[in-house]
Amino acid sequence: MVQFKHGDFSTCDVSRPRRPKTVTTQEILEQIHKLILEYHWILAKSIAEQLGISCEVVGCIIHEDLNMRKLSAKWVLKCLNVDLKHQQCQSSEQLLELLRRDPNDFLSRLVTMDKTWLYHYDPETKQQSMEWQHSGSPRPKKF
Repeated sequence: MVQFKHGDFSTCDVSRPRRPKTVTTQEILEQIHKLILEYHWILAKSIAEQLGISCEVVGCIIHEDLNMRKLSAKWVLKCLNVDLKHQQCQSSEQLLELLRRDPNDFLSRLVTMDKTWLYHYDPETKQQSMEWQHSGSPRPKKF
């Protein structure tokens, strides 16, 4: 307001002295990175409490300095290892062989059943399954 009375009509912000960053030291960066690598699911609040710094500073260090983000696990139907893939290929080949032998009798030889609903309870929530990952890292999977 005083500048306006003296004829300064500038709308640009004047640079101001700011408080220097005293918390973001290499030692703090390494401690935060070590905690995240050791406990992928750790909360920024927990890191802040352990190191005695604010949550905002921890978040800034994680996102800007360490270039990390927190991702939830991606749900996939099932994980097929080499043995299961081989077993599925063999089953498919057997079905194709049955079809080649007698195409007319093929469907009567297959055993079918009614659908059954199975309920599964997973006590881990989406929030609990979140992990810290470096940018560009593949998303964790949950089967």
